[in-house]
Amino acid sequence: MASFRIIFAGGGTGGHLFPAIAIADEIKNLCPDAKILFIGTKNKIEARIVPQKNYDFKPIWISGFHRGFRPNNLLFPLKVIVSFMQAYSIIKNFKADAVVGTGGYVSGPVLRAAAFLKVPTLIHEQNSYPGVTTRLLAAKVDEVHLTFESSKKYFSGVENIFITGNPTRSILENVERSKALQYFNFDPAEKCKTILVFGGSLGAQSINNAVEKHLESILTNSLRLIWQTGKEDFERIRNKVAKYSPNQIWVNAFIDRMDFAYSAGDLVVCRAGATTIAELTRLGKAAILVPYPHAAANHQVENARSLSENGAAEIIYDHDVEKKLFITIIKSLQDQRLRQISEKCKEFGKPNAANEITQRIIRLAKAHGRP
Repeated sequence: MASFRIIFAGGGTGGHLFPAIAIADEIKNLCPDAKILFIGTKNKIEARIVPQKNYDFKPIWISGFHRGFRPNNLLFPLKVIVSFMQAYSIIKNFKADAVVGTGGYVSGPVLRAAAFLKVPTLIHEQNSYPGVTTRLLAAKVDEVHLTFESSKKYFSGVENIFITGNPTRSILENVERSKALQYFNFDPAEKCKTILVFGGSLGAQSINNAVEKHLESILTNSLRLIWQTGKEDFERIRNKVAKYSPNQIWVNAFIDRMDFAYSAGDLVVCRAGATTIAELTRLGKAAILVPYPHAAANHQVENARSLSENGAAEIIYDHDVEKKLFITIIKSLQDQRLRQISEKCKEFGKPNAANEITQRIIRLAKAHGRP
């Protein structure tokens, strides 16, 4: 296929960055000669991760506008102007055939500059409640790609909307359960269920506290536990669980192999970030979602409700998690209930999301005549 030149703009958080990387990987898979460039900020996750993935990266001077007064907000209008000019120069010099935004404040000036230059544009929204950037840009880009059908109501009058899902990695599906259990030092021959608990890279203190409160009850019910605590709580929890057999519980600050963790887990207890939701639905994993209550625009609560209202997950609100976690675990682990949640969750999965979005990007790029 042709050697296209594609720019990605998205970052600030992994939830905005990793879908972009998944799409970029799919472009390289289909078009090995494609030239790909990421635009982001120099002090966020994209500046570190993108070069590790062997993609070129250029920073621009932009940051988010914080709610409430902060001194940095005074610079925001200047940053918007400067970042637009920087993006304009980068896009023009790179001779981009298409520009893809995956949300967050980085996407704003880059997609506006691309539209000004008449370069085809596509934006992808991960959350069920679309972010400010996506809502502002929807009418100005060539295509809007959403993860949830329920998000369409926020885009009245916008025509080029596609429900393609949130791109995830195919590697998540390629692990045998027996090997996954062995990775966590569990005996695959033991007929007991495994609970996977994680709260993102930083952990989730409320979830950790709830699991700690019910730990004795969980382990005396012939359950195994894979528990990612995050760095802050790790030492305290490691000391707490030292008296238990390693055949029952695995605890660490991080999980390096989430593909093994998902394969080993029968039931997942976690936050409701967009990437997590996409992975759960791709795999059809039964989950108890505890949405982070302070996420921007209540994104995580909206994500969790999109599944729970359709029987595709259980939901416990953060303030209730200590009281309700154990009883919800026991209820969810009943074989029929576990199977029902898993099947419903799988129905929401979009395993071909990266490929479908890539095909749309290639279509836009082909239609673009370079000056």
